[in-house]
Amino acid sequence: MEEEKILKRQRIYKSIMLIALTAFITCIITTACLVQKYDIGNGTGVLSSLINDSEDTDVTTALKNIEKLIDKYYLYDVDEQKAIDGAIAGYVASLGDEYTEYIPAAQMEEYTENIMGNFVGIGIYMVKNTEKNVIEVLAPIKESPAEKAGILPGDIIKSVDGVQYTGDDMTTASNNIKGEEGTKVKLEILRGEETLNFEIERQKINTNPVVAEKIEEDKTEQLENNIGYLEISSFDEGTAEDFKTKFEKLKSEGIKSLIIDLRNNGGGLVDEALAIADYIAPKGKDLLITVDKSGNEKIEKSENDPIIDMPIVVLVNENTASASEILAGALKDLGEAKIVGTKTYGKGVIQQVLSLRTGAGLKVTVEEYYTPNRTKINKVGIEPDEVVELPDTVKNPLLVTKEEDTQLQKAIELLK
Repeated sequence: MEEEKILKRQRIYKSIMLIALTAFITCIITTACLVQKYDIGNGTGVLSSLINDSEDTDVTTALKNIEKLIDKYYLYDVDEQKAIDGAIAGYVASLGDEYTEYIPAAQMEEYTENIMGNFVGIGIYMVKNTEKNVIEVLAPIKESPAEKAGILPGDIIKSVDGVQYTGDDMTTASNNIKGEEGTKVKLEILRGEETLNFEIERQKINTNPVVAEKIEEDKTEQLENNIGYLEISSFDEGTAEDFKTKFEKLKSEGIKSLIIDLRNNGGGLVDEALAIADYIAPKGKDLLITVDKSGNEKIEKSENDPIIDMPIVVLVNENTASASEILAGALKDLGEAKIVGTKTYGKGVIQQVLSLRTGAGLKVTVEEYYTPNRTKINKVGIEPDEVVELPDTVKNPLLVTKEEDTQLQKAIELLK
């Protein structure tokens, strides 16, 4: 019961973040890989180095002229690094591609952590309680060291390793809670009137673990087919292995069919999505077709014998995007799953994150992808085999209850 409450709070937190970050879906990343460092210069001529190593372009000539005028007439000092970041960001933004962006060096570490979906720490969502000016635990992350240690929503963090913190110090406290994997951190917690002390080992945290359940069918109908349910909220580093482990546990419990829930999954790492497709598709089947700027085509194929051989339904909605569309599209085209829900988002392009020598990064769209049947996804989306809308009473798809979840109910009906 307590786990259900914590999970519900986590989902509420995700809902709040979804509303607050209006670009949650449109800016979500489908990332091919992190590649070698690129030198784009270290000051003067930074854009010239990025665009053309041998001669100035119209862009860099114009920027140099502006720089001269600023040097001559501008009253105040210029922050050179800020100017460089702004110039590059402006050039990248002018491309008009919502998925291509420049990441300043100061933001790169956090950006990479978000892509990979993990970091080293104890696994808690924290908020500043402005009324009391304290650091409050919103919820421990599912399966994290904090959850296992007994940290609860509503706990107040008074000190970290003996250092007292207020709500104004939340960023500093958060950074000190993180640390090297295998080391320990001491927390003093206020829970109601009780003061508690915890010593928790820092571990690599998966912020989006695969959620696994077993759906027991109505025994009065004398149905033997127990259904497994696996919800993937993001394709992060290690998602495929997490999926495999939890599927095998469900299989050992006797499931005969499977629901894969990709609703509200904005994408992530392509290789993780392809690895899950490989668990299901017969060996040697096409999974993904990508085409680059020069028209070069690459076909990704399943490489192993499948480990999942049972009826599958995949749940999707308008927030199913990127890598999750790769998985849904492959399974649909190969006839390995029925797709239920509403038409997906339609992000059929792949980005690479180039790590620059300055410490900054450039996320750039490099390929468009197609399903095994060469179906276009970008700005089109995937049509489900069974179109099922949620009731009008559901105001937020992240907070739908099982009683209202007509899409889940349809999946169960098909698997019966």
